[in-house]
Amino acid sequence: MIWILAGLALGVVVGYYIPFTYPIDYSLYMSVAILATMDSIFGAVKSGFESKYDNIIFLTGFIGNALLAMILTYIGDRLGIPLYYVAILVFGSRIFDNLSTIRRNIVINMRNKKRGK
Repeated sequence: MIWILAGLALGVVVGYYIPFTYPIDYSLYMSVAILATMDSIFGAVKSGFESKYDNIIFLTGFIGNALLAMILTYIGDRLGIPLYYVAILVFGSRIFDNLSTIRRNIVINMRNKKRGK
């Protein structure tokens, strides 16, 4: 799990010092892709707490979720249907579910350390 946090910190530092811009036309696609990747990251942290983390599953989910979200957004954009709402709803609910599990595991670990278990 330390590698995940180190990679996240490195990404924040690199993103701060190397500005990256994209056309405003792609902002919807980027926002949905970022939401999908955040879902994968929180899922990886959750599975790390549950001792079920697998790097291959994380990488394929990370790339696959982002691609699927962008494809849904693109198809919806071409059809005139806001299909990106589907990605926002699913990934948003999964992020909150994963975050609640992570919080629960942290509280349980803190209680066990406090009790000396």
